[in-house]
Amino acid sequence: MKRMFASSMGTLGIPRKRLVMFVAMFLCIVMMVPITASAAYYNTYTTVASLGNANGCNAAQGFAVGSSYTYSVKINGDETKAVIYRTKMSDGTTTLMTNGDNGTTYATYLGHANDVVLSTIDGEYYMFIVTMNTGSMSLVKLKYVGTTFYKVGNYTIKYNGADKSMSGVKITSKDASTINFLFKSGRTFYKGTLPLTANSGTINLTYGFYLNIEDAKVNGSTISNITSYVFQGFGYYNNAIYVPLTYQNVSIVLVYRNISTASGTILADNNLSFRITSAAYPDLFEIESVGVANGDKLWFSTNRRTAPGDTASDGVHYFNDFSAS
Repeated sequence: MKRMFASSMGTLGIPRKRLVMFVAMFLCIVMMVPITASAAYYNTYTTVASLGNANGCNAAQGFAVGSSYTYSVKINGDETKAVIYRTKMSDGTTTLMTNGDNGTTYATYLGHANDVVLSTIDGEYYMFIVTMNTGSMSLVKLKYVGTTFYKVGNYTIKYNGADKSMSGVKITSKDASTINFLFKSGRTFYKGTLPLTANSGTINLTYGFYLNIEDAKVNGSTISNITSYVFQGFGYYNNAIYVPLTYQNVSIVLVYRNISTASGTILADNNLSFRITSAAYPDLFEIESVGVANGDKLWFSTNRRTAPGDTASDGVHYFNDFSAS
């Protein structure tokens, strides 16, 4: 019977200590691969529809995404009229919605109409629109049936007892009695609530969190002039916010996660970023707001200009290849 001796050599003729170190290094590299591979960057898009300029409303503003349709608000120069377009996501069919209160195709009370959120309440469909005004018309509630809308409510927004205007709004949750809103002004976010079926009243805000944009990476790099970018509306999906910013013909979208527990200053997810640098619209490529549809595509609306005075290029789009699921 042969006597067995321990060997200091591995099976490949490599000293055992060196082999162990090699295996450990290899495992570390393998563990790092998913982190690197998970970083994703999207910079192409598909246009689904063009938006008209009905009633002199040629500036795209608020935008919201439902399960089958997107809704885009455009306003005129002095913010005295606003129109709403409904776009079918499957084929781009776009319809100018009718004001059911007076039979026109515009509203006179939506102000800048900078952002929109949709909600189903007791089986009926509603839009909440932030006007960027203070006072009792800070937030407007519309009921919509097909391509017809009706004004059914308006609210005052306050923070620390003073009237406050908001530039963004989304709903983070609701239950049998309450709607929980997330509002935005610049890069500061606030939380507010309303009784589920209330059509008037005051929304008293509490401070939520503040966005760090200086350290945000787009395609792996920070943006030197990011404080010159302009904020718009924002999107909310699966406890994350999607925040568009624009500088001339460049629009980016930053993603911030774990919003339900966010506080203080929060950092962007540097493993997911979006950017469009448009040669086709060199004067302006402005993503107004974004939304995830059906847990999948990231949709957005735009103000686009080939040159100063171009008012015929606004549209509804989605980022290619991205899926939020």
